[in-house]
Order: sequence, then structure tokens, then C-alpha cells
Amino acid sequence: MSAEIRICTEEDTKALVETIRKSFQDIVERFGLTQENAPRHPANCTMDWIRNDMECGVTYFAIEDKNCIVGCVALEQANSDVCYLERLAVLPGCRRRGFGKALVDHVLSEAKHLGVNCVSIGIIAEHTELKDWYKRLGFVEGESKEFPDLPFGVTVMSYDTKKSCRQCAQPDAVEHVSDRCRSESRGRREGKRV
Repeated sequence: MSAEIRICTEEDTKALVETIRKSFQDIVERFGLTQENAPRHPANCTMDWIRNDMECGVTYFAIEDKNCIVGCVALEQANSDVCYLERLAVLPGCRRRGFGKALVDHVLSEAKHLGVNCVSIGIIAEHTELKDWYKRLGFVEGESKEFPDLPFGVTVMSYDTKKSCRQCAQPDAVEHVSDRCRSESRGRREGKRV
């Protein structure tokens, strides 16, 4: 693989949205997700989301192959101990070539440089293949929870950057996923920028 990973800027917003939306289309079909039942799922990503994330300190990374973005990922530092891996996306035609693993490895390296102890991600609980993939990368399956405002359960997967414990998922990590979904969905209904 001769791909390069770089930090994204606001100029990359449109390409990030297209990459994320295309990458999650198979998940939309598989789990029956819509704008109405999962408004904050990455499949419904907008340019405003990406811009808002960047303004709030979320860092996006793109992986390019032959000068074209084929995947991306976001890293949000929640506090001094925890980062969230978000919006990992690889275009369907570019999967199984190591791009996703390269992006995750890059984010884990960035998190270690930040000095955090744990990187967590919330995934669809029923997405067993994705759980297994993250486990192969060293993540540990944590708590699963159902939320009334989501059409799927959420499982937190966590990676201990210090390798000092088997389970580093913070108790509030699952709540972060639902809180973010609720607040941004509510903001859109009230006409606020989210």
C-alpha cells in the first residue's frame, strides 16, 4: 500500500462528506437507517457537521491513494484520558486493502502522542463483523446499550494505549454517543447550527 495519511482542513469538507456518505451506504441498507430514524448516523453526514466538528477541535485525517481520498477518520479528545475514534470510513471499492487499519493505527498513534490512556468508538451493536475487526486491532468490547432515539443498540469498543488494563472503556462512553445524537438532532429541529 503506497497511500498517504494527512490532516484535513476545511477545504476537504466536501470530499470528506462524500467519502463518509458513500462508505456508509451499505450500512444504511443493511440496518434500515434513514434520515428520520438515525439523523446523526455518519451516512447522513453534512458539510456543517464536519465544519462544526473541526471548529470544536475534532481532527480529521484522510488517506489518499494516487492523490484521491479513499478513506477518512476523526479523532476527538474528550478529556485528558480519553479520545473518541469517529467516522472511520473507507470507500467500498477500496476496502480490504489495509486503508482502514492504517487510519486506525494512525489515530492510535496520535492519541498516544496526546498522552491519553484510552481510545473508544461506539458502533452498531449488531454489527458483529465490525466488532470482530476492531478486536483483531486490539480493541476490547465494552458495554452495549439501547437508546430510545436510535434504531440500533450501541456497543463501545476501547483500546488501551498504555496496555495497562484489559478494559478501558469509560462508563460514560456509551452515553457520549447518544448525548451527541440527541443534542445535534434537537438543534436541527430548532433550526440551530449543529
